[in-house]
This record gives sequence, structure tokens and C-alpha cells, in this order.
Amino acid sequence: MNTKSPHILVVDDEPDIRQLVSEILEDEGYQVSMAEHAAAARLAKDQHQPQLILLDIWMPDTDGITLLKEWAASNQPLCPVIMMSGHGSVESAVEATRLGAYDFLEKPLSLAKLLLTVERALETSHLQRENAGLKQQLMLDIEPIGKSAVIERTKDQLKRLSQHNAKVLLVGEAGVGKELFAHYLHNNTSRREGPFIDVAVGSIFPENSAVEFFGKEENGKVYQGLLEQAQGGTLFLGEIAGMDAETQTRLLSALESSSFLRVGGSESVRVDVRIIASTRESLQKEVNARRFRQDLYYMLNEVSIEIAPLRKHGEDVPELLNFYVDHFINVEKLPFRKFTIAAQNYLRNYTWPGNVRELRNLVQRLMILGAGDDIELNETKTALGSNSDKSLINTSIPEFFNFPLKEAREHFEKSYLEYHFEKTGGSVAKLAAAVGMERTHLYRKLHSLKIKL
Repeated sequence: MNTKSPHILVVDDEPDIRQLVSEILEDEGYQVSMAEHAAAARLAKDQHQPQLILLDIWMPDTDGITLLKEWAASNQPLCPVIMMSGHGSVESAVEATRLGAYDFLEKPLSLAKLLLTVERALETSHLQRENAGLKQQLMLDIEPIGKSAVIERTKDQLKRLSQHNAKVLLVGEAGVGKELFAHYLHNNTSRREGPFIDVAVGSIFPENSAVEFFGKEENGKVYQGLLEQAQGGTLFLGEIAGMDAETQTRLLSALESSSFLRVGGSESVRVDVRIIASTRESLQKEVNARRFRQDLYYMLNEVSIEIAPLRKHGEDVPELLNFYVDHFINVEKLPFRKFTIAAQNYLRNYTWPGNVRELRNLVQRLMILGAGDDIELNETKTALGSNSDKSLINTSIPEFFNFPLKEAREHFEKSYLEYHFEKTGGSVAKLAAAVGMERTHLYRKLHSLKIKL
């Protein structure tokens, strides 16, 4: 057993069983905490962050199946859970497994089976974390695309900033990829193994904002907010100008003291998080208009980095086109297509009002709607709306016409909203007006279609 042995939470309302199981596990070198009912289990889980939970089904307040269902429905990752019951049934075992339980043990417990099941559950969890780590490593290798002087200079600035814990404000037009640059900064810091929590600030409703950011305590349950989720890592506040006044005040206090209170809580929560914020608006103008707190602006703007629009580094366009072609082939399994030299040359000199987001969406549309291996110049112009001859696209049947109606509708809505999002410069308010949709419903639609704000 290594020096930092796994922590196991034993939840059982029978003191003798609880004590016996705990002693057996401690003899095997595990760290153990105990809880006699569901309320105590919730607190112990939040306090100790166990790697494994042994959970009894029959308890006086809330039964184990209901508690497992509650944990499974939360946004927090759940460690392996082994259910225990002295009145086991096939139905209980099936329900527990359906909810994500690793295994089901009947009482009286077999010592050998208990230890074997615990060992296998921890091994499985370790392998899952390793696989997640491999996926995380793939994310760590991603960096902004382009070899132009503009991109290289920005990457160099971020690398130098990565050696310090200064708060960074990324400034740039909609669609330039501020989130990607924030991720690149995070990946080059000592926090790279920690979480990177990406928050589209403007998409959070003001009435839910305090709970979203700071969590809450209610009826013995603890819900972690975004600040706690980012503990030890980076919290990226996208388009910070959209933050409501009350949350600005709470955030300022949290950043000044490195601590905060959950909504409904009484104990201060310490937090160690790096803050990166972004804006396409002039925050100074927002401060002058009294829509943004001046003290919060100064706190977030310790270092400001401008992310250049795509028209300032058009020489990177061919590489970006190739990157997104490969992406849609590998990730969305779209048929192979490639841009001709003439089309690439034309796009190098295009003004790109929607920046890299517009380029990505253009590639996706052309690969879905077009036909043939080559994406020619005329087809490219037509897709951009700069050519009156639309026959090249209109004569080909869109790929999603072959999908079931529900899936085809989702593909159309996504392409339609992304198209208008580009045309309105990334403004949700303008988008709502352009498509004739109430803003609250529009936010939900953008989230459901996974359209980045």
C-alpha cells in the first residue's frame, strides 16, 4: 500500500457492522471514515472526497438507493460505490447497477469477497482515471493553430505569464478563440494537472448566478459551485462583461480573501484558483457606464493580452482550414474533402468578421452540404454569400436529409444559429433579434446544441 492509501467511506446504520468493516479495511492499510445515516454520509463524502464508498441500502432517514440516485444525478464525479444489504433482492441489485453502483454485496458479508470487491473497484477506478488522464494529455497538447508572427508572439507572452500567478484578461473580438488561448496558458502552468473550468458568464441567469459560482448548502447537502470545482486549477470567465452586479461583488470579495461562503452556508471555504477572464467589450467603457465594478476590473486586469482577429494573420488560414477538415473527418466522420489552392488563396484575403469561429463553421458547412473531394473557389464564395450563383450548393442534397427527422432538425438548427451568430458578431442579444427568439429560450437552445458563446 502506498503512503497515500485510498480513502473509503463506510455507510451503515448498524454500529457493529460499521465498526467491523472499518477495522478490516484499516488492517488492510486503507484510510476509513464512517457514517451512520444518509445525512452524515453526504457530509463525509464532501469532507473526505473518498475513492470508494460502501453504502448500506436500508437506513433510517434516506435509503441507499435514493442516496446513490441523488449522487449520480449531481454534476460532481462519483467514485465507485459498492452497495450492501441484509435483505438483498434481484430488483435492488439491478436498480443499484443501473444507477452506476460497481457491485452489490449481501450480508452477512464474506470477508474475502468484501476485500476482493474493494480491490477490484479501486483498480477499475484507477484505470478509468488513467484513461481520463490520457484524454487530458491530448488536451494538453492542443495549442493555437498558426505559425504567423502574431500567433507566435501571443503564445510567447502566455508562456512567460505561465510562470507567474497573475490574473490575465484576454481581449479580442468574438470568435478569435480566447478560450483556446486561456487553455494554452493553463496547460503551460504548474496547475496543468488541475481542472480547467470554462464559464460562459453571459449564459448564467442572474437569479442562479450566486449558486452557480459559489455553491450552496441546503438540508445537509452541499453543492459545489464553479469556484470549488476549479480548486487547484484555472477558472476561465468567458465574456466577463456579462456578469451581473451582485455576482461581481461576491467574486471581488472571494478573490480578495481567497475564500467565500456558499449560499446558505456558515463556514468559510478556502479556494486556490487561477483566474483568467476574457472580453470582447471595452471593460473600461463598461466601468465608465457603471455596469462593471472598477475595483473588480483592476483586479482582473493585472495583465492584459490582446488576441488578434484572423484578418491580422491571414497567412494562418490554410493551416486552420486543414486542421478543421481533419477534425470533422476524424471526430464527426464527415466525408473527405479538401480546399483547392484557389479557394485557400481567396480565404487568406477574406476579412473574416466572425474570425476563427466563422472559419470553423464554414468548413463544417462545406463538408456537410457539398459534394466531391475538392472544395472549389466558386463553392467557397457561394457559402460565404459573396456569389449570386448558388447552384453549386443548392443542387446537392444536404447530408442530414438522410438522417431521422429529429437528428436532421438538430443539424439544421445548429448550422442556422451558427450562421446568424457569425453575422451578428457573436452577440446573443442581436442573434435573438435576428432569429426572432426570446433570449432565455435562445440561451437554452444554444446550450442544448453545444454552440459556444
